[in-house]
Amino acid sequence: MSTAQQCPELDFLQRFEAGSTGILYWEQLDQLWERLRERADAGWYVYAVGDDVPDQPVPEETFRRFVDEIDALLRRDHDEDYCGIVYVDDREHPEFVKIFDPNNLGSSCGSSGLRVLPGWVVSRVPPVDLEVAVPPTGSRRRWWQRLFGGAQ
Repeated sequence: MSTAQQCPELDFLQRFEAGSTGILYWEQLDQLWERLRERADAGWYVYAVGDDVPDQPVPEETFRRFVDEIDALLRRDHDEDYCGIVYVDDREHPEFVKIFDPNNLGSSCGSSGLRVLPGWVVSRVPPVDLEVAVPPTGSRRRWWQRLFGGAQ
């Protein structure tokens, strides 16, 4: 039995932490959505980070509706000539997609030193609560310790 079969939350976190390919152009996003729609029956978990963690994949029709709605939201709220806020493990055979909320970007690439979690994760493996599983960055912990009982 593989580690992922024994502990699916490890598989999710490994995929979450693994390198992803950015979807820079809107045309690339169209291609990604098409690949996901072609595999709408593949058992997708749709996780809105900060909400309850789903324990079952969504039905095919719900998944298709999500893809349509998130596409409309991204195009409306991320009024840029480029996409740049969607990341996928494999463009040709997607299994794990991170979608950053255009209204809560901070620095999604991490260049500010502060980590911003995605707004949504679409995955073929059961998700875990990212707000619990992904600890804040060292700079954020140091700030918290200085403020409430750390170094003086």
